[in-house]
Amino acid sequence: MHKILKKTQLSPDVVQFEVEAPLICNSWKAGNFIIFRIHEEGERVPLTIADSNSENGSITIIVQGIGKSTKHLVSLNEGDVIQDIVGPLGNPTHIEKYGTCVIMGGGVGTAEAYPIAKALKEAGNKMIAIVGARNKELVIMEEELKSIGVDVKVSTDDGSHGHHGLVTDILQKLMDSEKVDFVLAIGPLPMMRAVSEMTRKDGITTMVSLNSVMVDGTGMCGACRVTVGGKTHFVCVDGPEFDGHQVDYKELGQRQRIYLADEKESLERFLHKDGACQGK
Repeated sequence: MHKILKKTQLSPDVVQFEVEAPLICNSWKAGNFIIFRIHEEGERVPLTIADSNSENGSITIIVQGIGKSTKHLVSLNEGDVIQDIVGPLGNPTHIEKYGTCVIMGGGVGTAEAYPIAKALKEAGNKMIAIVGARNKELVIMEEELKSIGVDVKVSTDDGSHGHHGLVTDILQKLMDSEKVDFVLAIGPLPMMRAVSEMTRKDGITTMVSLNSVMVDGTGMCGACRVTVGGKTHFVCVDGPEFDGHQVDYKELGQRQRIYLADEKESLERFLHKDGACQGK
């Protein structure tokens, strides 16, 4: 059992938790993730480790309430417990002194970008973070990134905070004004693909985190299969980060659409089972 020590609401549907996990607290590195299971019959859900506190043996996780299990998790409060937390899992981010690094976070991807930005900063890099969200209310981790010495630039779809437009607009301006040595993008697939195409022409080392396609986190289910450089990989055991210039985004997008279509079809079958939608 893992006790929730602190709960902080970051945005309307995004919550930050500090959870007891002493073994993971002392062994994780930036880029690692955990899998939680709220109760005995709960599903396994992967989440990136955002931070840790060795004084109380806790790790920090940030979760957006979207599906059944994540909505259940965000409904829990301080003092409640999570039955299982397994980790650290996945391969940690490769950290070195590149020079000028740009970390790009779209939506809740910013939470995953934070520990990597922190590690790169500690390695002596100049750090710039580009944070994107639909509106000001949904921007997260801005102050946390600033507190560790990261130059934060914000972009919102509606212009309510920072740049009115896309995160790629800001990246292009940076690339035009100074030498960028490394880029890491974490967020929606179209954003990561667009970033990779922008940096390809200048030969900028670019990594993307594909953790959003993971399901069981062990490589057994095959849901996170991806082609990188013409070879098949599984995000949860071979990643979650890959060379953004080598990812087959077209195939990955098609796979995601298949899963969404299957999920929709399953829901429709359930709703119509035994004439449920017909009032029987």
